[in-house]
Amino acid sequence: MNSNLATLQLPHGDLPLPAFLPDGTQGVVRAVSADDLEAAGVRAVQMNVYHLMQRPGTSTIQALGGLHRMAGWRGPIFTDSGGFQVYSLIRQNPKSGSITDRGATFRPGGDRKYQLTPEKSIQLQFGYGSDMLICLDDCTGPDDPPAAQAESVRRTIRWAAECKRAYLRLVEQKRLEEAQRPRLMGVVQGGLSRELRQECAAALLDIGFDAYGYGGWPLDSQGQLLTEMLATVRELVPRQFPVHALGVGHPPSVAACVGLGYELFDSTMPTRDARHGRLYTFRRDPAAAPLVGADWFGYVYPGDDKHVKAAGPVSSHCDCPTCRRYSLGYLHHLFKLNDNLYFRLATVHNLRFMTMLMEHLRLS
Repeated sequence: MNSNLATLQLPHGDLPLPAFLPDGTQGVVRAVSADDLEAAGVRAVQMNVYHLMQRPGTSTIQALGGLHRMAGWRGPIFTDSGGFQVYSLIRQNPKSGSITDRGATFRPGGDRKYQLTPEKSIQLQFGYGSDMLICLDDCTGPDDPPAAQAESVRRTIRWAAECKRAYLRLVEQKRLEEAQRPRLMGVVQGGLSRELRQECAAALLDIGFDAYGYGGWPLDSQGQLLTEMLATVRELVPRQFPVHALGVGHPPSVAACVGLGYELFDSTMPTRDARHGRLYTFRRDPAAAPLVGADWFGYVYPGDDKHVKAAGPVSSHCDCPTCRRYSLGYLHHLFKLNDNLYFRLATVHNLRFMTMLMEHLRLS
């Protein structure tokens, strides 16, 4: 699998690179259908094991034929391992769970608890029918102390080796040919330490994966992209392997990461922004000028009263179904009504912006 070929070959189809994957965390990209995703040019989506194992639950997913049949989605699906929730739920609130070398135990509330081990995470992702399985990792924040970062790297390497062993057993048991087998991604941790990142990347490359991810929160405490560390990780991974900037979805950040050599992105940001009344636009024709600097990207807020009689589309540079058929003034009306149609049309627009962005970055 060679990312220099500009495609990633997966069981449910080839994925052109670079690619943005909207997050359908619980098996749905909020407010839109599989048909809407296809109309917006989306080629792959990402879901999350930690949330799926709770709702709708593993037995339900299997009864409904796996993630693809359940969601009516024909393209590739990536599944996140639950490693980010180790950081967002447990590390930020130790009362909500615990982390050991065996795995993570989550206590999201009430009497129920959920356990994720490296082996279980892979088994679940495999059983869900995912195209890209992501190894369970011990995720940290950039400001965590050096000792915590070192422990995270040690544990992430250990878990990655266990994930690979579980993965190989399942591939052998199911007698899967190369084209049929899901791919496996290792995640490079290490915080802001180049030495720890190097240690983690070297160990993961020795274990051997189909793709690699930038692990850990990608922004600093001021919300700025950690460009230097992102560049370091991309440099550590040979170019024949695609690297996923996990959680990066802000359009200028995506463009910056593509410039660093990243090929894969996922985030809830574009769809969440759409639902909350923040739509993305190209300030100039992206086909006429390269997407460099800070002036090519902007926002439209359909809730603003100045748009009440706006007869034109959200963007003259967008070919999405929303911009082709509906006016910004109509979206303003729907937004003020809090009507479900607003959420759908706005989400389709922001997703088409992201897929157009990928197309133009691919060409450039």
